[in-house]
Amino acid sequence: MISDTYVIAGRSFSRLRREPGELIGFLLFPVIMIVLFAYVFGSAIALPGGGDYSSFLMPGIFMQTMALTAVQAAIRTSTDMTRGIIDRFRSMPIARAAVLTGGNLAELLLRLLGLAGMAGCALLLTNWSPHRGVAATAAGFGLLALFGLAMIWVGTFIGLAVASPAIADQATFSWLFPMTFLANTFVPTQGLPFWLRPVADWNPMSATVAGVRALFGNPSPAATHAAWPLQHPIGMSLAWSVALVAVFVPLSVWRYRKASPR
Repeated sequence: MISDTYVIAGRSFSRLRREPGELIGFLLFPVIMIVLFAYVFGSAIALPGGGDYSSFLMPGIFMQTMALTAVQAAIRTSTDMTRGIIDRFRSMPIARAAVLTGGNLAELLLRLLGLAGMAGCALLLTNWSPHRGVAATAAGFGLLALFGLAMIWVGTFIGLAVASPAIADQATFSWLFPMTFLANTFVPTQGLPFWLRPVADWNPMSATVAGVRALFGNPSPAATHAAWPLQHPIGMSLAWSVALVAVFVPLSVWRYRKASPR
């Protein structure tokens, strides 16, 4: 099982040699977001209680990058299904679970590589930096990695459930990208209308961003927020991520067994 998982993961890495544009794309997009929000919009955004906006922003950009891993996972899974690659794996002496776990492991490692590059760009281009020491910084990136893993499994299930990669893209990106904005990703949720604020406060992305800000020691207006998830962001982020994994791993395995004969 373990060796089969690594073989499948290696296949995903080897694909980048044939399609280097994919690697360039997911490395370039976060840099564009950093420049766009930190320099174009940042001068017009004031934080409640003060603080540097770029330091507030970066944990949100980090979270958005990990959340959008679901889109690529959905497209990759759907592509493998529609091209018959899954059927080829089924004919080989390979553990069935390794087909999903191997691809998702490679996806997570690639996104962590992109996250490391983005953190380096943030250190060079903005005023962002972690302030609470090595252990807390590692815990912050660990929180992002766990959330990214959860979103990959969400994308995997969507990719298995739809008929084509194009539909997988639409079925994931169409709701996921707006949800990254309906959170404390770019602005504090305190300024939202009263009827919309609870949605943003209970958004798993808000808890993850607030938890990472707390671990990095970055500005966090959520610290004075009355919403329970934002008062306990680290625990809530862990709970959301674990819950998503617990739900979507068995759903993905079930859907894989049902859909693999196609």
